[in-house]
Amino acid sequence: MDTIERLATLNRIRKLSRLMDTSIGIPGTRFRFGLDPILGLVPGAGDLISTAFSAYIIYLATRVGIPNQDLRQMIFNVGLEAVVGTVPLVGDMFDAVYKSNIRNLAILEKHLTAVEPEFSKVAFEEGNLASSN
Repeated sequence: MDTIERLATLNRIRKLSRLMDTSIGIPGTRFRFGLDPILGLVPGAGDLISTAFSAYIIYLATRVGIPNQDLRQMIFNVGLEAVVGTVPLVGDMFDAVYKSNIRNLAILEKHLTAVEPEFSKVAFEEGNLASSN
């Protein structure tokens, strides 16, 4: 996968991560949440759907070439959110605060900027890195 394909995949991951974790803001506050805790309110299927989105994000990260150590951390983040998310209401609040997809996005961006300096320059020029938001 070349740099352009990696950047396109990273942008897809960014969009999905933000949709699931930070797409909705509460007026008058800086707190943001996404579809993940909302889907979690649907008994049974909601947490399953949220976990499927998170698994897809991890799959995309593997295509970019994330190392095993980072992959394990990403799986842990999603697994923790999935397990705690099964607890009614408390799990949905945890989903809104923990934001495993945004955490995983940060792990992926850190890896990509470390291994490909030219990639980080392109990403920074576009203003896309999560840490710059």
